Amino acid sequence: MTPPCPRLAPEQLRLHIAPQSLGFADTRALVGEPLPWIGQQRAFEAARFGLGLQQPDYHLFVLGEVGSGRASLMRQAMKEAAASRPVPPDLCFLHDFDATERPRALRLPAGQGRQLRDQIAAWSRLLEAEIPKRLAAPDVKSESERIVKRYQSDEAQAFGELAEFARARRFRLVRDEGQMLFTLLGPGGEEPLTEAEAAALSAPQRSSLEQSEQELRAEIVRFLDRTRPLERARDEALAQLLRQSAGPLVTHGLDDVRQGLRKQIKDTVKLGRWLDQVEEQVLDNLDLFVPHEGGQGEDALEDERREQLADLLALCQVNLAVDNTGLAGAPVLVEDNPQVRNLFGHIQYESGEDAPYADFSGIHAGGLLRAHGGFLMLFLRDLAGDAPLWERLRRFLRCNRVSVEDQAAGHGSGAPVALQPEGVDVEVKIVLVGSAAEYYLLQDGDADLARRFRVKVDFAEQFRASDATHHASCVFLARSCARRGLPHCTAAAAARLLEFTHREADDQARQSASFASLETLLVESCAQARARAAQLTDARDVDAALAARRTRHNAPEEALHEAIAEGELLITLEGMRVGQLNALTQIDMGDYRFGFPVRITARTHAGREGVVNIEREVEMSGPIHDKGVLILQSYLSALFGHLAPLALNASIVFEQEYSGIEGDSASCAELYALLSSLSGLALRQDIAVTGALNQHGEVLPVGGLNEKIEGWYRVCAQAGLTGTQGVLIPARNQRHLMLSPQVVQAVADGQFHVHAAQHVSEGVALLTGHDAGLAPGECLPGSVHARAEATLLAYRRAWQAMALGRRLPQRGR
Repeated sequence: MTPPCPRLAPEQLRLHIAPQSLGFADTRALVGEPLPWIGQQRAFEAARFGLGLQQPDYHLFVLGEVGSGRASLMRQAMKEAAASRPVPPDLCFLHDFDATERPRALRLPAGQGRQLRDQIAAWSRLLEAEIPKRLAAPDVKSESERIVKRYQSDEAQAFGELAEFARARRFRLVRDEGQMLFTLLGPGGEEPLTEAEAAALSAPQRSSLEQSEQELRAEIVRFLDRTRPLERARDEALAQLLRQSAGPLVTHGLDDVRQGLRKQIKDTVKLGRWLDQVEEQVLDNLDLFVPHEGGQGEDALEDERREQLADLLALCQVNLAVDNTGLAGAPVLVEDNPQVRNLFGHIQYESGEDAPYADFSGIHAGGLLRAHGGFLMLFLRDLAGDAPLWERLRRFLRCNRVSVEDQAAGHGSGAPVALQPEGVDVEVKIVLVGSAAEYYLLQDGDADLARRFRVKVDFAEQFRASDATHHASCVFLARSCARRGLPHCTAAAAARLLEFTHREADDQARQSASFASLETLLVESCAQARARAAQLTDARDVDAALAARRTRHNAPEEALHEAIAEGELLITLEGMRVGQLNALTQIDMGDYRFGFPVRITARTHAGREGVVNIEREVEMSGPIHDKGVLILQSYLSALFGHLAPLALNASIVFEQEYSGIEGDSASCAELYALLSSLSGLALRQDIAVTGALNQHGEVLPVGGLNEKIEGWYRVCAQAGLTGTQGVLIPARNQRHLMLSPQVVQAVADGQFHVHAAQHVSEGVALLTGHDAGLAPGECLPGSVHARAEATLLAYRRAWQAMALGRRLPQRGR
């Protein structure tokens, strides 16, 4: 005998969490409690291991679905790990006066970069203010005048001798703006030679004058050779005077910098060499600090001097690219807009008169440089579509060195020589966030990059519930209310929200890890509470929020219900039909899921084609559904194998289904329809069926169970509950039931029923009212098995007779 198909009691249809079991009156009592990693112990241990391991190629890949808390929990873990790490050094870029296209990178202890920058800036301002004053002092001016006068005296004596040399040869010699000009004098020796006098000269006189001119030119050369050393001596003496007078201002200021920083930094030699360069450059250009005074054209010269001085002092400054002043531990960065310039830094160009230009001050650090010594979170989806960024990240992970590259090529042919800043070694732990599908795609498609992420932090989509996870979830609710300024929740509301996490997981023993969905419902529930001017959010507010959400999204579901009510979609809710049954399907629209019945019909007759899936024949079914039909056919073959070969043609169709079928949750319903057609026994139309089938006739669990049951309940309720209507589900799905309170109440009132089957034989007995007798070799008279077997034998005899009739004419030939 087929065992009876049990009905589930109301308390089996839904997990109910008693508010008093939570241990608080409202969530205000939980605000101060720390928030643990709820149900993510595996991910927590992996994160703690990966963040604490300071070894190369042990970056973290965090995989989980959006809304699981993967990013927020990892940020929290990163901050906790960073707090125990030392503060990393600052990073500065300096102009190299020996190789202007290769700025230097300098690491300084945290806070020392700002100190160096400010000291150099203050030193520059001091020089600009004090050097002109020092050089304008009376003693400096008098010594400068003495040096100039001594040169002028020696030079005047030499020039006087040259002028006498020229006059002795009938030439007048004058100087005009540094140039030597001579004029041939007439016979009197006072006035320049006129044209008439020149024309009257004889050939010997002309030859003598030419000889005199050559002698004068040679003497001018000797004069210049004699005065150039005098000029150099004058310039050197003046420069030495400037160094003696203003040099202490330059050197003492830099000595203060050296004394303050040299003993505290790793790059002592590099800093000392740069300070020596700065000192030498300023001492070599002290004349730029001396303003030009008076005279025609002096304004233009003064403007040029000021510009040159500003350029010189700008090159002596410090570009503080990474300032870690004020950090209490290692940095934690989250890059939401990863681009090459954001991650690896960039060089900013300025517009010049002739072409764009850049120097060391335009170097800007990217996220990798700023995260040195700490952690950087990236999202795989943001990186995958940018091939150049992906390639640079691969190179960085290989060498752990960042070079801020110049993009001068993008500025056209007039761009200056590209800057090549010194590369910087970077120690950073990258936390790459993605989905499970993206993680395994990376493993298959880019093994070299994947092996750099050796720590897998796997966030589960759901987790086993316990009193501890319920309490931690309530702490999450409390913190969300406090953070968002929402009304806190009563214990009843918190219990209702916890039940929602079980509904999201479709499991009475597990909770969904999508805390983003929980927080969304919390916000909507609090809005309902505020609408009624309540101080606390109660369970009725949660129910109202769920109802309002359903109303916002269920327009397609309502349209299908109207089609049933108007007779456009044929669904029979009572009575018995042969070869016809209501199956349950789930429609997933992305933001809303709902269940809906679909009629399945089967027809059988004698033949050799076996079971024909009409959806498959017209390519409207997916591979999983096709697999279910093939399993069904295999089970039939095993069930009636003693009649092999089966002389059967059978067709199965989903009536009025035009969008395609996928999944195997209707395979039980298809089997029942086939057996009904074979046995001639009618099936109940007031019970809708869902369940998958294996080759032994066992009913397997299916997905979307709650939506399917509730969808059938709404169809029945709309037409009017008769007290006999219900659903047939797999018994193995019982723990997945989290039905709505309305359905549970209808079951409690005896108006709706939920039947659970372990084996298809139980479902056959329930739907036909006859013993199934479906086990091989077990054929009770009047059972469904016996009737189906008799039909199959009749099909065989009919097929044999038809085949014999086709062959007899051939024998007569």
